[in-house]
Amino acid sequence: MLKAVLASLVVVALGAAPAPSAPVGPLDFTLVNKTGLVITHVYVSPSDSDHWGEDIMEKDVLGKNESVDIVFDRSETTCKWDLKIIDDDEDEVEWNELNLCKASKITLKYENKRATAIIE
Repeated sequence: MLKAVLASLVVVALGAAPAPSAPVGPLDFTLVNKTGLVITHVYVSPSDSDHWGEDIMEKDVLGKNESVDIVFDRSETTCKWDLKIIDDDEDEVEWNELNLCKASKITLKYENKRATAIIE
């Protein structure tokens, strides 16, 4: 199964365009960067897939302590997703099996080469 990230997955940068105050779909969430890294690429993919799809950040970057709303197509129902970032040094960090059905906000942390996520 390919990790082709849905073409209908949309990222709305806070402050870059009018957006709802919080994600409203069943899988939508706010991604908060507390990694201490500048994130240049973000990939999400169903956990049962083997491949990553397109960079959902496009040309934007997510600076330290910044956040972005991740909005999914309303027809998507998969709950478990993997998330990968690439930072401005081109290092990759992954978080696996994030339950997006139970998340409205995900805070990414990366300390001592250990990736953790706080799901609210």
